[in-house]
Amino acid sequence: MLKKSAANVVGLALALFFLFPTYWMITSALKPKGTTITSDYDLIPFSATLTNFVTAWTKPGFLSSLGNSLLVTLTAVLAAIVVGITAAVAMSRFAFRGRKSFVLLMLVAQMAPFEALLIPMFLMMRDLQLYEHLSSLVLVYFAVTLPFCAWTLRGFVNGIPIELEEAAMVDGCGRWGAFQKVTLPLLGPGLVATSVFAFITAWNEFLFAKVLIRSQDSETLPVWLSGFQTAFGTDWGGAMAASALFTVPALVFFLIVQRKMVAGVTAGAVKG
Repeated sequence: MLKKSAANVVGLALALFFLFPTYWMITSALKPKGTTITSDYDLIPFSATLTNFVTAWTKPGFLSSLGNSLLVTLTAVLAAIVVGITAAVAMSRFAFRGRKSFVLLMLVAQMAPFEALLIPMFLMMRDLQLYEHLSSLVLVYFAVTLPFCAWTLRGFVNGIPIELEEAAMVDGCGRWGAFQKVTLPLLGPGLVATSVFAFITAWNEFLFAKVLIRSQDSETLPVWLSGFQTAFGTDWGGAMAASALFTVPALVFFLIVQRKMVAGVTAGAVKG
């Protein structure tokens, strides 16, 4: 009983620790302008106001940047999931020369920092005449999230007994039919978990979006968010309100798929 209570206390403390930045963001967004950053910061904003949210919502470029971010992120993640699942099945189900080296290469690709890829990606997009086009961000985010998707989905495919596919093929299904009717439905939790993490990675990306896109009409939300910092200072209240709005799409998506998300994370933790 004592151990269980201690574990609950530790879990609650960790939850509060990780939730506090979000709480700070929301309370800062609700404080009146000019009182966001003060020496006597109130943990509970008794004089709450929605002015900062109105400022963020009506700031020029918000809706267009929101649309650009959704378009780029969803397209890149969908492409990475489709290609990643085919690569995962190939790495898990087929024995080919160099398979172990290829799997190791996928792992190494995830370790490359974004900063190391910036100049090569910039030169490549310039040579392809995609500089300052949203398609350049789609390609970059696809390349960045694909190794993670393929590597993670490989673990989920490994967790599905190959005998199920063989039984389906004995009953008359081809290899594609066995995958479509047997493996793919069982990969549901894994697909959800992988897509959520890939979505967050692409949704929050700032560096490539800042370098590859210079037009304000094509900028994404992270770049638009940096507009609250000007030569005259930083509108902290507006920035906090905009940050809160920025988290809404990812939060809504997570709440919709949270049950399958938990199942996917648990399954992926025990399958290699």
